Amino acid sequence: MQPNIIFYFSDQQRSDTVTEDIMPTLCDLAKEGTRFENSFTCQPVCGPARACLQSGVYATQCGCFKNGVALPQNIKTLADYFNDAGYETAYVGKWHLASDPVPGVGVHCEKTAVPKERQGGYRDWWRASDVLEFTSHGYDGYVFDGDGNQIDFKGYRADCITDFALQYLDQKTSEKPFFLFLSHIEPHHQNDHGRFEGPKELVPEFQNTPIPEDLSFLRGDYEKMYPDYLACIRSLDDNLKRIVIKLKEKGLFENTVIVYTSDHGCHFKTRNVEYKRSCHDSAIHTPLVILGGPFRGGGVQSRLVSLIDLPPTLLDLAGIPVPKNYMGKSLVQELKTGEERDCVFLQISESQCGRAIRTKKYTYSVRSAALTGFVKSYANVYFEDYLYDNEKDPAQKRNLIRDKVYKAVRRDLRQKLLREIYKVEQKTPKILPAVIVRKK
Repeated sequence: MQPNIIFYFSDQQRSDTVTEDIMPTLCDLAKEGTRFENSFTCQPVCGPARACLQSGVYATQCGCFKNGVALPQNIKTLADYFNDAGYETAYVGKWHLASDPVPGVGVHCEKTAVPKERQGGYRDWWRASDVLEFTSHGYDGYVFDGDGNQIDFKGYRADCITDFALQYLDQKTSEKPFFLFLSHIEPHHQNDHGRFEGPKELVPEFQNTPIPEDLSFLRGDYEKMYPDYLACIRSLDDNLKRIVIKLKEKGLFENTVIVYTSDHGCHFKTRNVEYKRSCHDSAIHTPLVILGGPFRGGGVQSRLVSLIDLPPTLLDLAGIPVPKNYMGKSLVQELKTGEERDCVFLQISESQCGRAIRTKKYTYSVRSAALTGFVKSYANVYFEDYLYDNEKDPAQKRNLIRDKVYKAVRRDLRQKLLREIYKVEQKTPKILPAVIVRKK
């Protein structure tokens, strides 16, 4: 029997927030399922990360290397494969892949309904907005159904978005298995308000939570923002519990695989002027818990996992052949064979045109000297930018990119990075040593 699959997606959530006091429901699911403690995004910004999930390829390969680029309509999406395999497909929440990049040119649906042909193939249930923070705030807002009808909601946003997912489960009458993609915007900051917006009744609970070490030694806005941020995440956990309860009520829990992850992390303006778009673990290290099917009773896995691995994993769970062009590796197969990769590869855009790898021990990142992150998806020449020894320095306090002791390490990591770039981009750029600024 093909399993039902629920992909529960948060936005901008750090891996270290998966604790008993913040996310008790997810921690309980992790005890029954599998927790991947070394899960990393492949693109630390919202739209590109989502494009990777829906297309199965890296952001430069599908053309969505920055925010505000619509998913190409000639791509066979994740939902298309599930549709072909006899699944119902449902999408709820933030989409962020429908509007074109140039203002006034093409299709723009940031605040209006996403046209059906830009809904990524999700055809049985659609309750979504292209840019959810433009159609809602922490409290109140609206989304659209698949036919473009506006649906207003009142109350805390994460609760209301979950309500739409529960409605789908309640109204479903067919015997077909389902693939439900539930895409929350929490705990992402609300841009037009300039802050995170947790449920008012939960924020006081987190007022005295210690600030993580990778934040506290730097200047940022974490002291003011962290309680609301954690309250958002607790709300996601509370709503995950509602999903689990509904599945059990309807007798669906045992045959449903739940995947919980996020698009990227959050560094609270410590590493650049905003919250992500950097190579640091605070921006790239994400939670990943899978419960159900072959992941039941898998314990804690230390293997390196990339967001790009999740599309082939989802298809594999459903018994759907993984397309040859997919860039990730199915975690179903990796757990069977014991195979492990030596690094995960990242493309970084908007703040820079950058490339990076994360091994279990090291982070190594390069960037173009030109300020081309918003306009170019690649560079022919990169400069070494960051090197961290994550075993000795887990908070990433000391950049070793100019440290002579690590010369051989940099050489090895440079070759690994060039290998990964070529796999994805079919290019071998030059990587030059870090620029040394001489004091006058």
